[in-house]
Amino acid sequence: MTTNDSAERTGGVPGIGRRGLLGGVTALAAGGAALAVGSGTASAALGGPIPGPASPLRIIPVPPQVQAKEGYVQVPGARLYYWDTGGHGTPVIFLHPGTGSAESWPYQQPYFAKAGYRVIAYSRRGYFKSDAGPKEDTGSGAGDLHALVEQLGIRKFHAVGVAAGGGIALDYALTHPERLLSLVLSGSLTGITDQAYKDMLSRLRPEGFYDMPADFIELGPSYRALNPAGVKEWVEIHDRAVHTEVSQANINKPSWADVERIRVPTLLLWGDGDLYSPPSVQRVMASHIRGVETVVANESGHMPQWERSDVFNPTLNKFLRKHSR
Repeated sequence: MTTNDSAERTGGVPGIGRRGLLGGVTALAAGGAALAVGSGTASAALGGPIPGPASPLRIIPVPPQVQAKEGYVQVPGARLYYWDTGGHGTPVIFLHPGTGSAESWPYQQPYFAKAGYRVIAYSRRGYFKSDAGPKEDTGSGAGDLHALVEQLGIRKFHAVGVAAGGGIALDYALTHPERLLSLVLSGSLTGITDQAYKDMLSRLRPEGFYDMPADFIELGPSYRALNPAGVKEWVEIHDRAVHTEVSQANINKPSWADVERIRVPTLLLWGDGDLYSPPSVQRVMASHIRGVETVVANESGHMPQWERSDVFNPTLNKFLRKHSR
């Protein structure tokens, strides 16, 4: 593996706990759960069947994490924290939601590493362990992502973006499509500038929407009802995610016409109970992407990677396998 990072170190990555994905206790006693479309019984095991659309939400403990390298990459005016499981597998980079950070992937890190991928996640500017950088020059999320892949010596990779991370992934797909093996968006609004789309989104978020607790907005009702320990862990990651508010503009101001030119294989993986971005938004988006694949995870809110990993992981793995080389 090639890297220009001079501040990296290698060590075991313990399971997520009250001090985080890369520095806490070893396991979540009652972790998140997941679900998607398919057949079979609920299983978070690698190679297990994808739960069917009528399968109930299950409490799934966070698995032990595999070893990963921690380090920093230099972007203009700031250093970004990342972790990287390494190896010679196809790289998969996870782009976190606005309510999370590099800590947001304890269900995905061991699953995809054991599936043979090189798994990478990082915190954007102002998030967990990353610098905020100068206020007068915040750069762009896609530009910082490109600096990361360049410094890690990655030629092509899969980009998996949840919520706000999906907007950055889309911006990157429009800017550097030649570097992507695939594009995966989950619950993302993506920053499309067409007025009819913006008007539709505004109807989903009435006055007072953002005054509600983050876990109410982000996590589905089934998960909140059945998994209070998982909610608590999610809230702890949320509460330590942002240390400095940083607003980064997109490189592009995409319209649907821009999206329609994308030729990168794309998966839209949504939750059926997403208050931010319900399946109706997914369908609108899908209508503008050639050859897109869509999956809706039942009993899931805005965070299917956390709530329904038994669906998110095998569904994503199946898609990535088709487009890895």
